[in-house]
Amino acid sequence: MKHSRKYEQIKLRYEKGYVSDEQLHQYVVLGAITPEEYKEICGEDYE
Repeated sequence: MKHSRKYEQIKLRYEKGYVSDEQLHQYVVLGAITPEEYKEICGEDYE
């Protein structure tokens, strides 16, 4: 699966604790990542 352009950067920032769950949710709202990528990063379904 091809990831969004910002996926790797956002994933790394999330893993380091620089991005919260709420911020990760906003990245989906803004279209930076997809709902599927959200689940890959945090392990929870996007709602």
